[in-house]
Amino acid sequence: MAEAILHGFVLAFGLILPLGAQNVFVFNQGASQPTLWRAAPVIVTAAVCDAILILLAVLGVSLIVLTVTWLKTVLYIIGVCFLLYMGYLTWRSRPDPENREKESFSAKKQMMFAASVSLLNPHAILDTIGVIGTSSLSYAGTEKWGFTLACILVSCLWFFGLALAGRITGKLDRSGSLLRTLNIVSALIMWGVAVYMASQLLSL
Repeated sequence: MAEAILHGFVLAFGLILPLGAQNVFVFNQGASQPTLWRAAPVIVTAAVCDAILILLAVLGVSLIVLTVTWLKTVLYIIGVCFLLYMGYLTWRSRPDPENREKESFSAKKQMMFAASVSLLNPHAILDTIGVIGTSSLSYAGTEKWGFTLACILVSCLWFFGLALAGRITGKLDRSGSLLRTLNIVSALIMWGVAVYMASQLLSL
């Protein structure tokens, strides 16, 4: 049991660590919201979406869904459109450290965007299925659930830590120049992922 839990922790951390649209968005919201509490919607949504993907991967449901070619194509198209739109909004954003209440995303928008970068990113889904789903086949019963819960716990802790790091960074940025740079980097990463996904779409 302990080995399965440790395996889940290490594996999930390795998968979630690389810089991607989801991580960038959570960090960015932590930095741009007036308080950490106001970034709670993006933290909870990202964690819940990851938990759903992990459960579907372990149960084998998502693998069945992604064998349907037209559904996979639709996921790619929606994902590309959302990332292009999010990149556009992020690029245009002009953070004002003195007036974050006005400039920050609403709870509804945070949840919508966090869900989109989590659930509409086919590569994230495929990584979850290919790595976590496949690795879970080594376990059964309580060991499998220990492995699964460890993966989910890593996601929850990671997104909270990411938003907290963003919040600390935002507080240190009195001029707003750092937040503006973060927005530019975020937008470029989102557009880059969108372009890559579009190229993969053409090869389907």
